Amino acid sequence: MLRLPNQTTVFKGALLSIAMRWTDRLIGLISTLILARLLAPEDFGIIAMASLVIGLVGVLLDLGVNVALIQNPNVTQAHYDTAWSLRLLQSAVTGALIFLGAPLAGDYFGDPRVIPVMQVLSASILVAGLENIGVVEFQKKMQFGLDFRFMFLKRISGFLITMLAAWLMQSYWALVVGTFAGRIVGTLISYRMHPMRPRPSLEKIREIFAVSQWMLVRSAGQYLDGSLHKMIVGRRADSAVLGGYTLADEISAMPSTELLAPINRALFPAFVAARENLSELKRLFLLAQGVQTLVGIPAGIGLAMVASETVALLLGEKWLPAVPFVQILAIVGAIQAITTSGGYVLITLGRIGVVAIIAWVQIGLFVLGAFVLVPRADPEALAMIRLATVGIGLAVVFWLLMRSLTNLTVRDIARTIARPLLAAAAMAGVLHYLDQALAIGLLPLLITKVVLGATTYAVVISTLWAALGRPEGAETYVIGKLKALIAAKRKGQGE
Repeated sequence: MLRLPNQTTVFKGALLSIAMRWTDRLIGLISTLILARLLAPEDFGIIAMASLVIGLVGVLLDLGVNVALIQNPNVTQAHYDTAWSLRLLQSAVTGALIFLGAPLAGDYFGDPRVIPVMQVLSASILVAGLENIGVVEFQKKMQFGLDFRFMFLKRISGFLITMLAAWLMQSYWALVVGTFAGRIVGTLISYRMHPMRPRPSLEKIREIFAVSQWMLVRSAGQYLDGSLHKMIVGRRADSAVLGGYTLADEISAMPSTELLAPINRALFPAFVAARENLSELKRLFLLAQGVQTLVGIPAGIGLAMVASETVALLLGEKWLPAVPFVQILAIVGAIQAITTSGGYVLITLGRIGVVAIIAWVQIGLFVLGAFVLVPRADPEALAMIRLATVGIGLAVVFWLLMRSLTNLTVRDIARTIARPLLAAAAMAGVLHYLDQALAIGLLPLLITKVVLGATTYAVVISTLWAALGRPEGAETYVIGKLKALIAAKRKGQGE
């Protein structure tokens, strides 16, 4: 039986997960900045076209075995063997379909360069499927230090190989080489770091499939929800526009989704452990929602307000057409990040099917907007339609949570988002004023906006919190845990 984790365990796990995710994203950011200087937008566009199709085929066959293992409190070696075998079978079928379907993708996007890229990458899918299933235990047992090391080694190896290939080849093929090599290294590392040696077996297929069948529907829906807009952009525009749009989507996720996703990674096992205690589950959800809102809302709005300076300085002038995409998609990223923890709670309560349906409803709304309401929508309009659909999705998740956690109210949720929303609005007002009032260089303007924006947000939210009598919530939790960690560190140094 899983032991109910205490707050400190969850908090330290969240910190380690944040460090892991941000180390990964820092490597990704450095990689992006270097590649943006070495390669052209159309190079990114070609890889984006191939990745969209590969991801679609992969997710349509993804059985979500990791979630099935984490959710099961009585997992055995037979479960791990079955999960590994299913994933390997899935990878083999996926690779074959990608190889055979590459010419169709080339016709859809109108760019034959996509075909050989997809065919080479199809082999890397099989390599990834061979990865040791035992590494799932790192997350299941909240061994976030090992999880961090595993993810870092995989990421840094792929980064180094990609950078070397980009320097030598000056072509989109460098990204192909880096992806392939990273998956090979990741598979080798997984067996080095975990002693489990899975064997072919389908003994527990019914138990795993009982969970994974809905995870398949959910994963497919989530992938299409996050990628359909890019697929349509790739169809309606050329590879250079898609390259800018895709890079904008990636950059927009960094300050919000990429910070909050690791918190959810740490909290999911905690949600599972508390699923028999609805009061505790509600407390954990509101705490997670409060912390995520405290960070995600200002991160998304802040990036939207400094998009022009950030793109020009970090990527170069050839990427300036991507600025409107960054401004819109940064808000999308913030909303999605805040929605995620609610989805994990619904999964914990066994409502995986409901979560899957939410994603498909958002897809339906996006298709309605992109093909019926605005049938000739350009990439910027498509981004706005996506913003509208994820906003509706957030409202639906909150409604379902209140139906699933009967003691959860609108007032409870409002308490977690009201102060961050007001403080972020004040921050946006200050940044808008600076745009109109200051006529200085890009770097001084960016630094000024970041410093004053962060200061404004911190002052306003602290003032609101104090004016309300310092109620229990995200502010109290974060401050308390930081003080505890600092005190523990000082005590350790003193000894």
